[in-house]
Amino acid sequence: MTTQHPIISVTGSSGAGTTSVKKTFDQIFRREDINAAYIEGDAFHRFDRMAMKQAMAEAAEAGNPHFSHFGPEANLFEKLEATFAAYGKSGGGETRHYIHDDAEAKLYGSPPGTFTEWRPFEEGTDLLFYEGLHGAVVSEAANVAQHADLKIGVVPVLNLEWIQKIHRDRDTRGYTTEAVTETILRRMPDYIHFICPQFTETDINFQRIPTVDTSNPFVSRWIPTADESMVVIRFKNPRGIDFSYLVAMIPGSFMSRANSIVIPGGKLDLAMQLILTPMILQLVERARRSR
Repeated sequence: MTTQHPIISVTGSSGAGTTSVKKTFDQIFRREDINAAYIEGDAFHRFDRMAMKQAMAEAAEAGNPHFSHFGPEANLFEKLEATFAAYGKSGGGETRHYIHDDAEAKLYGSPPGTFTEWRPFEEGTDLLFYEGLHGAVVSEAANVAQHADLKIGVVPVLNLEWIQKIHRDRDTRGYTTEAVTETILRRMPDYIHFICPQFTETDINFQRIPTVDTSNPFVSRWIPTADESMVVIRFKNPRGIDFSYLVAMIPGSFMSRANSIVIPGGKLDLAMQLILTPMILQLVERARRSR
């Protein structure tokens, strides 16, 4: 952690909804005139799309059917930690972009499934913002979590997370439900060992819980809407959190534990604005005063 160059990380599994949460942060950054450097978690995968398929096949042939993007073998955890450390020390570092589809291929001039070249961060940014799978990961070789000043977990209950992933991968990426199910099963050991533990490292977790039946996520015809959900917001350290103010400002909310507030799903953006804006401003103002 650092005073001069703060780092915010938003962490969640594939299909958890971190991209939607990023939009709320973007709104806050624009409104408060905060210049952020960005890291996409996909940028620190070890392999491009073709190389990943080959690595998976080689791992399966060697007796490991669970090789996945969730684990350390398929990621550059040490480089991600070094990047966080470099930014925290000097505001420097570098990142790249993973090209997901044809639209991005036209924008970046490289085929889908490949990476752009590494590039340095813009100089003079106010903070570093990470969104992806491993913003609070701790492994034998790397401890990314220790470098982030504000760590946010986005954690739908598991059935809802699977429903969101199935619909996203099927509707926007052309995969079959069977193919997505196979991916979920293959990733499960790494999910348990490298995704779940991060949510004990995070400062705040946002966990969406459906209020409709999601008993069998593999046959669900639609994703439960925000109005068909509640969100549990858990603070690792509730000191300084004005829960009375939050309950008064967020209709339908209530406290479930001394460190947790429950809100209607449709009020998530409002809750994030109320909770995160002062935290972000505090980080930025402290950094500006110390420079």
